[in-house]
Amino acid sequence: MIKGKDIIVMGIQAWDIEIGSNCKNIATEFAKHNRVLYVNPPMDRVSRYRERHTEKIKKRIRIQKGQQDDLVQLADNFWNLYPKTQTESINFIKNKFLFDSLNKVNAKRFCTDVDDALKRLDFNEYIIFNDSSMFLGQYIKEFLKPSFYVYYMRDYLTKNPYWKKNGVRLEPKLIEHADCVVNNSTLYTEYGQQFTEHSYMVGQGCDTSLFNDAIREIKVPAELKAISKPIIGYVGFLSSRRLSIEILVHIAKSRPEWSIVLVGPEDEKFGASELHKISNVHFLGSRDASELPNYIKGFDVAINPQLINDATMGNYPRKIDEYLAMGKPTVASATKAMEYFEEYTYLGETPEGYVQLIEKALVENTPELEVKRKQFGLSHSWENNVNEIYNCILKVKRQSA
Repeated sequence: MIKGKDIIVMGIQAWDIEIGSNCKNIATEFAKHNRVLYVNPPMDRVSRYRERHTEKIKKRIRIQKGQQDDLVQLADNFWNLYPKTQTESINFIKNKFLFDSLNKVNAKRFCTDVDDALKRLDFNEYIIFNDSSMFLGQYIKEFLKPSFYVYYMRDYLTKNPYWKKNGVRLEPKLIEHADCVVNNSTLYTEYGQQFTEHSYMVGQGCDTSLFNDAIREIKVPAELKAISKPIIGYVGFLSSRRLSIEILVHIAKSRPEWSIVLVGPEDEKFGASELHKISNVHFLGSRDASELPNYIKGFDVAINPQLINDATMGNYPRKIDEYLAMGKPTVASATKAMEYFEEYTYLGETPEGYVQLIEKALVENTPELEVKRKQFGLSHSWENNVNEIYNCILKVKRQSA
């Protein structure tokens, strides 16, 4: 464990983001034993114009004008910085030299804001933890001179059109430049190892206490009790970019005696899909995160029918930890990231394979298997995840001493 240090956490997600964030969870865990500054990404010119009517941008403009504090204390030793700097939107630039030159100007302005906050907080000999910021992150080490620089990979961003344009060229340089790279997927770990010997798999955490029915009462909702068993269930955003509608349709049609329960908001393609016309498919809509354990408890088999492609191959599926923490037999798509879970889950690739594996999961389930799944899922706490990150930092420091 690392204690009593100063740590700067920065990346591509702001503290006031509307959705959950690995980076926020990790920063919160860091702050239990260290002083932590969480730095929001700076406002860029295009976002300022496009989102000018949103409270998020209005707030940043007030901060820029000095009408609101840029440094907010979140806890006794935990602060959040809203950089006053506005960066230029440069990703449209095709000339590599010009992009790199302007990117360095953006980074210098951003780092000037960060350095000012560090002086106010009297941060010294600090560690920087960079969550996926591959553009500004190129110059963080040069301008802020941390005692140790960690790059965190948790998504294959270079498969995204925005990041791909310059990221394919720049991310390898950042990986080489960092003191170590930590990853939540074996795919990203192997990718990082092409550019540095210090690329490590650290897994991921989740709020295990929320899914631990040994320490809190978790009750199956009445609406789920009214649905006939066996229940094959999914919780999470129903996104056609991530999930296979084809697999779900095939499961429902092949086994009309099963109830397919989907808990979460839908995108347009899901809303217009054939699934809504199949009688044994039940859409229960969006639920608060605190309620999800209640629904998972009522599942006989939990599923994660991800599409298998470049964008999803390395994604760490947090919901698998949640399913396993509740002991549920789990069938998921055989992505590279799921190799980490292969001893505790059933991994499929085709619609037909999903049906066969769900049948197998229903037949094979035992109390003993449920206990093993729970032990594995509950071991993936944010505390354990951050301890793995600490171990990587300390290992590299020992090797370089």
